[in-house]
Amino acid sequence: MAETLSIPSRFNGPLDSGNGGYSSGVVAGFLDGAAEVSLRSPVPLDTELAVSREGDGSVRILDGELLVAEARAEPDFALEVPDPVSPGEARQAMAGYRGESGGLFSRCFVCGLDREDGLGVFAGAVDGRELVASTWTPPGWTADGRGRVRPEYVWAVLDCPAYFALYKDREMPVSMLARFTVRIEAPVPAGEENVVISWPIEIDRRKHHAGSAVLSADGRTLAVARALLIEPKN
Repeated sequence: MAETLSIPSRFNGPLDSGNGGYSSGVVAGFLDGAAEVSLRSPVPLDTELAVSREGDGSVRILDGELLVAEARAEPDFALEVPDPVSPGEARQAMAGYRGESGGLFSRCFVCGLDREDGLGVFAGAVDGRELVASTWTPPGWTADGRGRVRPEYVWAVLDCPAYFALYKDREMPVSMLARFTVRIEAPVPAGEENVVISWPIEIDRRKHHAGSAVLSADGRTLAVARALLIEPKN
């Protein structure tokens, strides 16, 4: 039987397409372990997409003939994570969250201020450091039968803070996730407070690279990611 996937409309980023991190996490679920997902076009919502497993072990996601995403295993992926941010520091940082109500991403499933059923990750600048942070307590519905947050939700919360890290003290143009590499290092328990951090890595003209991590309240790294965001051409 042919494999397919569909991103429910609830899991949007922009109003009419899937949240990049969540969608990438769903695609990565067809692989084992750390993975790199490249988003080639906006992920349509409530649409059956074909999953094509390639001979080299990679996966392609297709909407008819349109390539939506590609994924491959990245077993050697590693990224140095900055010193931890405490939950108290993260709560203070959230007061400076720069997301807006009523905008393009105001109903984003992860970071939208106009969502009552979202994940509530509102990453703001940490005083005296080149990173942003937010607390995150995963709700019970994000968990599997063992009380562990499903990987696609971990991928989701690693995505949005990267944008705010890259534009922490600059104008905020629309930039889209193009490539996302994630390693989940330990289970994330639902119902426990964590800290999500993100920091800039490199800016190369329209290409913007950032790191993100989910940390336990005591500072252990539970998941780490590297994101590539692309600014649109002028």
